[in-house]
Amino acid sequence: MANADAAKKAAGVRAVDFIENGMKVGLGTGSTAYWSIMEIGARVKQGLQVSAIATSIQSEELAREQHIPLITFSQFDYLDVDIDGADEVDGQLQLIKGGGGALLREKIIASASRRFVVVADEHKFVPQLGAFPLPVEVTPFGWEYTFRQLTAMSGRPKLRQKDGKTFITDNGNYIADCSFGAIKNPRSLEALLNAIPGVVENGLFVDRAHTLVLGYADGTTKVMNKI
Repeated sequence: MANADAAKKAAGVRAVDFIENGMKVGLGTGSTAYWSIMEIGARVKQGLQVSAIATSIQSEELAREQHIPLITFSQFDYLDVDIDGADEVDGQLQLIKGGGGALLREKIIASASRRFVVVADEHKFVPQLGAFPLPVEVTPFGWEYTFRQLTAMSGRPKLRQKDGKTFITDNGNYIADCSFGAIKNPRSLEALLNAIPGVVENGLFVDRAHTLVLGYADGTTKVMNKI
């Protein structure tokens, strides 16, 4: 296993220790959250009783393959734990998410969770957010106007492409990948972006994460909690 994969697996597996019998769990999306889902599936086979809701169609399909019982929002008031990855995370546990295009569902599920556990390899831990382009989910209707507003904010938006076509999220929207540079005030930027008509949600997750599990290439992990 490559060093990066070993780090992701270590973080993903370690985070599952926060899950207890009978909990309602959020299942994240991405290459690190994948390992959490696989570990939850293994523990379900060993007798762990949980119910879960996934942040993407991809993760939902993986959960079904692992025989993890799935629920819908009509069946609960809150989730006990949400385990999901990050594209960047800083020392205050502020995040950039959405590299996989699932940021809207990810933010809804994180908001519905009593404890949001972030899993990441050591390279995702940064002194300041902004090197990774910030994903902004926008409606197809009027997206050109929305892009002009993002450009006026110095976001330099690029319409995400996949296989030569415009990328479509699970919710039928587009993704604008924005390059704002160093994000000194993520709280303010999150609010400004969401105030633009046509913006559905953005990939800044501010004051949402409670715990960070960092994985390292040697298979060790480090747990950090929000102060």
